[in-house]
Amino acid sequence: MSKQVGYIRVSSVDQNTGRQLGEMDLDKIFEEKVSGKSMNRPELKAMMDYVREGDHLHVHELSRLGRSVIDLHTIVNELLEKGVTVTFHKENMVFVPGKEADPMQLLMFGMLANFAQFERSLIRQRQQEGIAAAKAAGKHMGRPAKLTDEQKVEIKGKLKQGATPTELAREYGCSRASIYNVKASKLVKAA
Repeated sequence: MSKQVGYIRVSSVDQNTGRQLGEMDLDKIFEEKVSGKSMNRPELKAMMDYVREGDHLHVHELSRLGRSVIDLHTIVNELLEKGVTVTFHKENMVFVPGKEADPMQLLMFGMLANFAQFERSLIRQRQQEGIAAAKAAGKHMGRPAKLTDEQKVEIKGKLKQGATPTELAREYGCSRASIYNVKASKLVKAA
C-alpha cells in the first residue's frame, strides 16, 4: 500500500517547522533541524531507506530537501528510480517515476536548485564577514574559556604536588580533558 510521506527540514534548532506541510494528512513525517548543505542528515537517510515504490514524498519547498544542485538532482533521481513520486508544494512541481518530466519543469527545477545553492553561498559569505568584523572589533569568538590563566597555574602546581585530574576537574568545575590539556600545555608555567 502506498504511503504519503513528508520530509521537513529547518537549518537550526531554534527554527520552527510549523509552516511546512502543516495541513497535510501524511502517513509518516521525517523532520530534522540541520543544515541542508550536506547529504549527511539522519532523517534524510531514514526517509530514503523508508520510502518504497508507489509512495509519494511531499516537501514544502525545494531548498528544504537540499542546498546543492548536485545533491538535489541526486536525491530526486534516487527517489524516482525507487518508484517514488516527489512533490515540491511551494514551487508546484511534481516528479512522477517513469513519466518524462515537462522540459519547462526541468528548467525551473535546475534554476531553483541553483538559487538554493546560491542562497547557501550568500549565507556562508555573510557569516564569514560577520565573524571577521567581530574579530576585528576584538570580540572573542567561540565558547568562553572554562579556566583562567591563574587557575591553570594553580592546577599545574597542584598536579606537581600529587593531585589527580579527577579531583581537580571536580574542584574547578571542568572536565578531566581540560585538566589534561593544562597538564600538557607549555604556555603556562607552574609557580
